[in-house]
Amino acid sequence: MAMGGQDKAGAAGKAGSEMGADADLARLLAAAAPGRRRPWLWAGGLALAAAALALVWGLLPKEGAGPGYVTAPLTRGDLMVTVAATGTLQPTTQVDVSSELAGTLQSVKVDYNNRVTVGQVLAQLDTSKLAATVANAEAQEASARARLMQAEATAAEVAETLATQRELAARGVATRREMISVEANDARARAALDMARADLTLAKANLALARADLDKAVIRSPIQGIVLNRKAEAGQIVGPGLNDPVLFVLAEDLARMELLANVDEADIGQVEVGQAAVFTVDAFDGLSFDATITQVRYASEVTDDVVTYKAVLAVENPDLRLRPGMTATATITVAEETGALLVPNAALRWAPPRVTNGQAGAAGLAGLILPSAAQRMGSSAVGTGRSIWVLREGAPVEVPVQIGASDGRMSVVTGEGLAEGEAVITDQIVKAD
Repeated sequence: MAMGGQDKAGAAGKAGSEMGADADLARLLAAAAPGRRRPWLWAGGLALAAAALALVWGLLPKEGAGPGYVTAPLTRGDLMVTVAATGTLQPTTQVDVSSELAGTLQSVKVDYNNRVTVGQVLAQLDTSKLAATVANAEAQEASARARLMQAEATAAEVAETLATQRELAARGVATRREMISVEANDARARAALDMARADLTLAKANLALARADLDKAVIRSPIQGIVLNRKAEAGQIVGPGLNDPVLFVLAEDLARMELLANVDEADIGQVEVGQAAVFTVDAFDGLSFDATITQVRYASEVTDDVVTYKAVLAVENPDLRLRPGMTATATITVAEETGALLVPNAALRWAPPRVTNGQAGAAGLAGLILPSAAQRMGSSAVGTGRSIWVLREGAPVEVPVQIGASDGRMSVVTGEGLAEGEAVITDQIVKAD
């Protein structure tokens, strides 16, 4: 009965203190009023007082109130960490074919999607001028060959004369003047022979060049593959000096393709050669395709102030369903854990709140009106990321952990004393009994 009396006395005291607070607020508002000539000020003051009382009542600690915790179980399972990237599909080998010569296309032999072999004729230039150039070169080569034969005969004749003159000179029959003349003729004959040989070499080179140009007038496929694009038309003037000299675009083998994916700079540190990936394309909704990273390029690319790095993924395309230029969205698996202890990332960020000392200004208006309420309010704390708090026997216990892979929602943790199923604290609430 005595305890009951104390409770009633405490409740009465509390009610009295609340009524006293109401009276104090009313006196403050009455003192602030300028007079009865402005009754609207009284109405505003009463509304403000009511709002302040409602705030104070909400901040008053309720009997039996205490901290409560939001928890999640420590689970054991598999975790897969992925990185998203977008890019385009390209042939493994793509060749742009153009004409090395300037001229007019006489005929075009292939069209889109045609399969071609190495050396197959794709198009042909008008060869009338080139054929005449070859004929001219052939004539010059024949003339040079004839001059060489003439020079060889002359040189042989002069050589015989020189040998005879030397025999006469040895017998003392030939004069010095005759000997000098014959030796000069021999030198001129040998020089003429060298010039004829050089002329023949030049004529042969010109003939080879003319024949090469004539051969280049026939545009052939350098690879075995398929025609992706054809820009050539009969009668079109082509040449290397034009703005767009490409006549054909060939792909070597569409059964094997590459996905050139742009990886954000924040994720590139996790991407490595050999990692597996899956990707989708808009053309086949609901289907995914496998790929493997074969290259991660060091060169960066900047688009709209966004830095990305190119990752090359090998793609098998046996049914030719995928086509060059398709936009693909890839998901690259950068880490995978099996049978690991997992906690929500919120548990790594949580720590018990720090309790304030209730000094003036610690809790703003609530602290000025009701210091006891300010003393019970705490400022939030952020976890260090090196530990988690586990609820054991109703109390939070800090457990140091090592953080492993994370998918942004769950993280792998290891630590002494951790057990599957333990309640890990992710947040704190104030509960009322």
